[in-house]
Amino acid sequence: MDNLTDIVLDAVGSDHAPEPEIRGAILACKALPVRVHLVGPERELRDQLDDLLENEELPIEIHHASERIGMDEKAAHAVRTKRDSSLRVGLKMVREGKAAGFVTAGNTGAAMATAKMVLGTLPGVDRPALATPMPASTGTPCVLLDVGANVDCKPHNLEQFALMGDIYARTVLKIEEPRVGLLSIGEEETKGNDLTREAFPLLKALPVNFIGNVEGRDIFSGLADVIVCDGFVGNVALKTSEGVGRFVREVLRDSLTQTVTAKVGALLSRQAFNNFRQRLDYREYGGAPLLGVRGICIIGHGSSNDRAIYNGIRVAYEFAKGGTVGRIETDFANLGWKREPRTASAATAGNSEQ
Repeated sequence: MDNLTDIVLDAVGSDHAPEPEIRGAILACKALPVRVHLVGPERELRDQLDDLLENEELPIEIHHASERIGMDEKAAHAVRTKRDSSLRVGLKMVREGKAAGFVTAGNTGAAMATAKMVLGTLPGVDRPALATPMPASTGTPCVLLDVGANVDCKPHNLEQFALMGDIYARTVLKIEEPRVGLLSIGEEETKGNDLTREAFPLLKALPVNFIGNVEGRDIFSGLADVIVCDGFVGNVALKTSEGVGRFVREVLRDSLTQTVTAKVGALLSRQAFNNFRQRLDYREYGGAPLLGVRGICIIGHGSSNDRAIYNGIRVAYEFAKGGTVGRIETDFANLGWKREPRTASAATAGNSEQ
């Protein structure tokens, strides 16, 4: 036994694939006890890997997949017709126990649909949720879910998201007693729409540290460690946050360029700006886990660079070591949520972000 954790990487998913994926795999194999399995067209991957390795020996393997799903393709059609896609081949390796987790920076809708079809959902999970860490003023990220897997939700969906988010925060972020909040338009229990008002008592009854309703500004304040919402609201919040982050970075950079003249002051300001930028950078968080499927699936940003890919592999490794999937299954069973797991026949039901 070499004690390496096997992680599958979709090598042709990102906007600039496969170079960021290969470079990210190299970084991961140098820093983590992992073996990375690159999935994609073998000849193309082999040529680039040999060039980038420069005769260095690392635990990286290549698995051939003849098809890739583009960012502009309709998820449902691509998943049905491209049976040898890098997404399907990679996720089948997880299902068959050949790897502990799967990472992709490809088409989000296709990745979610393929994961639900190939892996199926855990017993008791009606709909998997896409969770993403959001930067907070405390330095510890806040988990926001769902951020796009389910644009229409029922109250019991939010109930399940809350429990899965709590387990994620415990096992991966190592927060002992995560504070769980329900995203709404006011702190009072009576505020919100029908969905949040009906979900409130369900979350209150869960064996989690539920702190009640939280507002949009609380995503970054550190008030809650886990914030629950439907996928429509969550995706709008996520995309708005990304836009505001880019705006603030640009304004701050321009202001520093115009006002800082002294050399020492410029160096200090540049360091402060770089620290600020890093805290807002999605690449440092490694992608969003799809919680509720029968395996580890991490979905990254299409513009991921090698650092983002490395962090995606790191998150998959931490998920595997934390036993997150098993904890979700156990805790759902302990609550009596023992509905049969959904498999391929039900995998395409529900609404997903395309």
